[in-house]
Amino acid sequence: MTPPMSSWLVAGLATAILAVGSAAAQEKVTLNFLHKWPEPDNAKYFQTVVKEFEATHPNVTIRMEAVADDPYKDKIRVIMSSGNVPDIFFSWSGEYVAQFVRAGRALDLTAAFAEGDWQSRFSDATLEPFRVGKGIYGVPMNLSGKFVAYNKAHFAKVGAQPPADFDELVAIMEKLKAAGITPFAFGGQAPWADAHYIGDFNAKLVPEAVRRADYALTSPDAELFTHPGYVEALAKFQDFAARGWFNKGPNAITNAIARGSFTAGREAMFFEETLGFKQYQNSKLAADGFGFFQMPPMKGAAGRQDLLTGAPDGFVVSATSKAPKEALEFLRFLTTKENGAAWTKASGRPSAVKGAVTTANALPEVVAGVEAIGRVPGMAIWLDTAVDSRIVGVWLPGMQAVLGGTESPAQVMAKVRQTALQVKSERK
Repeated sequence: MTPPMSSWLVAGLATAILAVGSAAAQEKVTLNFLHKWPEPDNAKYFQTVVKEFEATHPNVTIRMEAVADDPYKDKIRVIMSSGNVPDIFFSWSGEYVAQFVRAGRALDLTAAFAEGDWQSRFSDATLEPFRVGKGIYGVPMNLSGKFVAYNKAHFAKVGAQPPADFDELVAIMEKLKAAGITPFAFGGQAPWADAHYIGDFNAKLVPEAVRRADYALTSPDAELFTHPGYVEALAKFQDFAARGWFNKGPNAITNAIARGSFTAGREAMFFEETLGFKQYQNSKLAADGFGFFQMPPMKGAAGRQDLLTGAPDGFVVSATSKAPKEALEFLRFLTTKENGAAWTKASGRPSAVKGAVTTANALPEVVAGVEAIGRVPGMAIWLDTAVDSRIVGVWLPGMQAVLGGTESPAQVMAKVRQTALQVKSERK
């Protein structure tokens, strides 16, 4: 006769059976993850985060691929056409993410953000650029805003302080020019740099509802891109070159060369992203001292004066992912305060997570810039990602033509409007 099993043995067997059953229930999952930071320090960061996540999620394997900025745009275009969409992929905000939503490629994350503390990790200004309709379709990774960096020594020479409005900025630029100091360093060889000025001016000069509808191509055909604020924005930009507020030949030099000239102390101001502040270390500019201010408001203008030009970028979850739960878990893990801080330290890029950017991992000016972004009620998204790429393809070279004096602001906006009407008709 077989002796009865002891109670502890029975309990042990039961626990083992449950454990086996639980393990079996945890199906193996592979997540395809595509981003655009292949550089060694950035790659090392992502490898570390992936390993840490996999260690606590043994059923999940993450297959990661990184492709640099411009090649990424080509690759993601091909991927979207093929339908073989990664579970998690990088995206800029604005129109760039909206195109994935229209194509049914992006998962609505609104409900996921509402769980726990996830949404509270980000400011409204950081999440809003990923909103399409009533849904949120992107998880912010980086945060970048555009400020006017200025040389304190040059400002002191002309008795200037950060301007309260655009008229005061004009007066300061005239004082600097009279003193033999070029007001702004600017390199528009790559016209996205032009777009940062025009995007900011558009936000200030065009009513927000009109601008949003035009950018989204939902305005009536008769009104699409007809507001005079668009022409005025280009005209103000043209003034910077025509009145000697920019360095000579801005269309012929790069943004990086212009920044180098500014850091060498040759110009008084530079329209700079928060990310760029780190490049001022150990420069003539650092010795002179530098500060920054938001592009000042335009008194009496029809648009929003409180928006900051810039935008977050981040990640999208594929609407066709077979493992959305695991994809969301990974993105929650990636955007903890601790991992955000580690990202800023590794990459130099300000994390979009609240409290992740500190003097322990960034310059005090970068910390101050991130704090300033956190205080604004919203952002004027980069123009070259806020509108359809076909419209961008006309608008950006038009900005260069205006700056070079070969086309008028009205001529450029006529071309923009015609292209926008064509793109709108093709979407119907």
